[in-house]
Amino acid sequence: MASIDYLQLRRLLDDGAQLVEVLPAGEYAEMHLPDAVNIPLKTLDAATTAALDHDRPVVVYCSDGLEI
Repeated sequence: MASIDYLQLRRLLDDGAQLVEVLPAGEYAEMHLPDAVNIPLKTLDAATTAALDHDRPVVVYCSDGLEI
């Protein structure tokens, strides 16, 4: 994984990347990025990510920043 900045994020999302926030559900409910999917980090596994399109890049967001 690599950290990315906002401009890189915007380009990736414009090109069809999926945004996954791994924040706890309560934090996600309070405020989240537009169009982000919530999969809390403690539940992140093959089953919880099955609905993601595995042919498209995934950007993961947590309180520490953005990773691809």
